[in-house]
Amino acid sequence: MLHDEIDRKKGYAAAVLFSALVGFSFLGIKICQQYTDGLNILCYRYDFAMLAVLLLMAAGKVKPAELRRKPKGKLLLTAAFYVGFMAFQVAGLFYATSVEGSIIFAVVPIMVKIIASLFLKERTSWAGNAFICMTVASLIFMIVMGASGIEVDPLGTALLLIASVMMAMSNIFMRYTRNDYRPIEITTAIVILGFVVFNAAAIVRAAVTGTGVAGYFEPLLIPQVAISAAYLGIGCILLSAHLMSYMLSRMEAAKGTIFGNLSTAISIVAGVAVLGEPLMWYHVVCTAAIVAGVIGMSLSGEPRDRHGKEKG
Repeated sequence: MLHDEIDRKKGYAAAVLFSALVGFSFLGIKICQQYTDGLNILCYRYDFAMLAVLLLMAAGKVKPAELRRKPKGKLLLTAAFYVGFMAFQVAGLFYATSVEGSIIFAVVPIMVKIIASLFLKERTSWAGNAFICMTVASLIFMIVMGASGIEVDPLGTALLLIASVMMAMSNIFMRYTRNDYRPIEITTAIVILGFVVFNAAAIVRAAVTGTGVAGYFEPLLIPQVAISAAYLGIGCILLSAHLMSYMLSRMEAAKGTIFGNLSTAISIVAGVAVLGEPLMWYHVVCTAAIVAGVIGMSLSGEPRDRHGKEKG
């Protein structure tokens, strides 16, 4: 029991750190967007993450030999869902607004809750379900209140919905494969696959448009882009994927995923603190409600039967 309690506390510590890292990622993205496009930003992120993986391999922290002895199917599927989420997210935001995207991604914890109950047989108490709905509703309310207008693009909406499902499935598979792979192995697979996919896409685009390599490397010569991309790659892909995999190995999928909504709230609050964006009453109220919902969900136990025993 003591060991389980320590593992649970480590999982929540990882979740809080994950929320903070991802919450501040929008600052790096906004800086990079001033100088280059979405595909290049994705490439730079995975370039830095791949460099970090190679350094970890050189230091002996990541051992490819151990991975070779394990089945690859579920690992590749987990990584594919994660990389697919990022690809469809970028494609969707090309057509849809960031407000629309934020609202769609806010409901991911509900998707995970439904899929986890069917696929992993995980059950959540009525209180846990209420706290999930509370965080989702609070985040959507804050996003809508802060939007000057919400435009719906059918193609963008479809792409963002696919991205949301892939994000949910990635979290489910991180939980599902927790006994087969170490968190660092899942993270390494995500980084390698993303590095290959997005750089291949950049090469194809360069060949089609005839832009060559100059358009790829020039933005990286700008210090702000290089520093931001390094944070986005090492902090918000390598480390955040590792933290997500780690915490999902120690807590239910719905509980782990709900911290994604906390990171979105942190992003909005960080915009106020760092970029000087206006602080409105609904920022304070909704952020407090989201934090309360995350804490409540974390403390809520499994559903119990009439004898007081946990179900499932």
